[in-house]
Amino acid sequence: MFGISNSVKSREVRECTPDLFRRVVRSERVARICAEIEDALEKVRRGEMSKEDFEVSKAELKKQLPIFTPHATFRNGRRLNAEAIPSGLSMYDIDHIDNPRGLFEERIAAHVTEWGVVLAHVTPSTEGLRLFFVMPEGASLAEAQKWMSGQLGDKEYDQSVKDYARSSFAVPENYILYMDEEGLFKKREIATTSPSGYSSPEEENQVTTTKCTPKAAEALKKIGEATKTADEDLKVTDILNADSGQTNSGLNFKGIPYADIISEWFRLSGGEPVQGERNDKLHRLASHLRYIADNDEVLMLSTMPRYGLSEEEMRGLIHSACTAKFYSMPKVMQEAVRRALQAMSYKLQAMSGAASLPPVLPKRLPALVKLLLSRTPDLYRPAVAHAVFPALAAHLWRVRFRYIDNVEHEATLMNVLMAGTGAGKDCISEPINRIMADVRRRDEDNLQREREWKNEVNSKGANKDKRARPEGLVIQEIDADMTNPAFVMRTAEADGHFLYTKLNEIDQFDALRGSGHGGQQFQIMCLAFDPGNRYGQTRVGAMSVTEKVTIRFNWNAATTIQKGKRYFSHVLTDGPISRINFCTIPEREIGAEMPVYGSYDANFNEELRPYIENLTRATGLVDCPQAYKLAVKLKEENAEFARLSQSRVYENLSFRANVIAYLKACVLYVANGYRWDKTMEEFVRWSLQYDLWCKMEFFGSAIEEAQTMGAETGRRTPGRRSLLELLPEEFTLADAVCVRQAEGMNAEGTGAMLRQWVHRRYVTIVTNDKYKRIKK
Repeated sequence: MFGISNSVKSREVRECTPDLFRRVVRSERVARICAEIEDALEKVRRGEMSKEDFEVSKAELKKQLPIFTPHATFRNGRRLNAEAIPSGLSMYDIDHIDNPRGLFEERIAAHVTEWGVVLAHVTPSTEGLRLFFVMPEGASLAEAQKWMSGQLGDKEYDQSVKDYARSSFAVPENYILYMDEEGLFKKREIATTSPSGYSSPEEENQVTTTKCTPKAAEALKKIGEATKTADEDLKVTDILNADSGQTNSGLNFKGIPYADIISEWFRLSGGEPVQGERNDKLHRLASHLRYIADNDEVLMLSTMPRYGLSEEEMRGLIHSACTAKFYSMPKVMQEAVRRALQAMSYKLQAMSGAASLPPVLPKRLPALVKLLLSRTPDLYRPAVAHAVFPALAAHLWRVRFRYIDNVEHEATLMNVLMAGTGAGKDCISEPINRIMADVRRRDEDNLQREREWKNEVNSKGANKDKRARPEGLVIQEIDADMTNPAFVMRTAEADGHFLYTKLNEIDQFDALRGSGHGGQQFQIMCLAFDPGNRYGQTRVGAMSVTEKVTIRFNWNAATTIQKGKRYFSHVLTDGPISRINFCTIPEREIGAEMPVYGSYDANFNEELRPYIENLTRATGLVDCPQAYKLAVKLKEENAEFARLSQSRVYENLSFRANVIAYLKACVLYVANGYRWDKTMEEFVRWSLQYDLWCKMEFFGSAIEEAQTMGAETGRRTPGRRSLLELLPEEFTLADAVCVRQAEGMNAEGTGAMLRQWVHRRYVTIVTNDKYKRIKK
């Protein structure tokens, strides 16, 4: 039998079974990574990427792939030559060939049985061929390699593949050219003598500096036991966590594995050592690591990677570092600890399954929403359920709703759909087209009047009297690439109606940027949400637009997740994100069935018509007591979660998210003929939670980083959980500190948090240092 591991960085290996093998080669992650490598190679061939850049990119991508160890499995699950249990298989590489599939068919396929080949596949680079074959009886790895080279007539074979710990990167199933499953997974009785030149390391020390009680530390232990957790993408329950690197992941500093800290240290220090800098870089690492290892040379020897250095060399290097004069902890090590803590928090949440999935759309929906989703495939229903509201609200004219802070709002709703490339973002188009059909008919009449006036004006000479611009040119749907002056003019002529547009890409908003104001489009987004806003421009020219207007502008936009993050990256704390309603589409599995839409026919239009008429007939200040009470209730729920999660970002985002949810409730109430039903409350609560989930998932960590560090986006946990739920029924102050740190927060705020929890009756004081949760 041979081994399997989560990545080349991991030293932890388990026995590979046929089921594990199939899951890996059929996994979405493996297919995606190899596709990226193949795409990069195509760029090289087209001259769009240098060969050097490709090699760097390929190496980084391959590090993310699971690996097989065809030569052996390992005692205690550690990928070390000294602990190898030979499998009886050998791996042979043929590199840098243009057509590996053709080579296999021409020279190897007919001899697979004769040569003992049990697996043949194209390598991840698509420029190589890899064979797993049964070693000739009594042969060593080096002798087996030489034997196979003779069969192939290959004098340039890779002689480095004689290491028992040598790994083979996983590839997608369609890269496999031949497999003899029985021969591949057959158990063979092989002598287990380790190759010479390798010595067994010292036994692992069971060291921990965590001061939490066992119950409170349970979640943190999951990080230290990552070698026993499931790979989230592959769904393989025992493949080991890739972040353990080459270090002893059982040791930790304040609950953070030293392995994670060292990994972050290398990222901050220019990467892992390359030939020529190994000793210097490891000495510098030791000089920094001693500040969080109590200058303990034995501990450091157990935690530091070796990169080929012997134990004696490592002892000398570490001793040299630990005998130097002590100063304050280097900033690089401080930052490495901080980043490792943030990354650990993310892992903790991901392993619990709490961070990756948005709230589930309710089964019972308001009648209007149910109709609008009736032709939408299930995958797209949550996105469409959010995206229809800007267009629905655009039908309201001079209709106001009094929010719980006594401020009157109009239904100012803006939506951004952020999802992956090819996710199906156009799913929102047809429902919006049906909603906007009546507005577009009215707009066409006024557009025709405008065209006729323009033709008349253009046909007259410069000195001829020209008819003034027609009155009442209310044109609500505007072009996505409209300039700022045209936007102001359309707003002025709209007579209090909402303008509306649907942008296929969020950066189409840049047309509104203005000539001397780099972020004017973001100002328009903010003002569009704010009641009683004033906006406009003053120009000297007689033909120029000079207007002061109140912006009423509802819109939809779509973008990829990465592009959306970049677009808003410079205004994270300036207001647009909190004023916009966000939604997303989950990624489909590769090869999944294509979603099928229903027909938007005349029956659909006829069912929709009464709701649209109810919206267009509404006027004045509308009172919806149920929506008002729901807004108060949701505000309290948001505040409670903010107190429990201790997330300032969540709290700040929740303020306007609650207004957005309230306005949606009011739109549903008016569209339903001023009738409220219980499905509206359930839907609006879901809509609020979904909106906040998206904001925290896409922007939460970046906003928090911008607020607290004034730096670029960090690796923070995308969302927040209730800290109280992470604690046992009875816990200590130290437990609370541990949980805060695991969630990426400092220890200093623990006292204030506990005082607030006591005041809110979430917990009660047992002793000076002990607290007890109050069950609700």
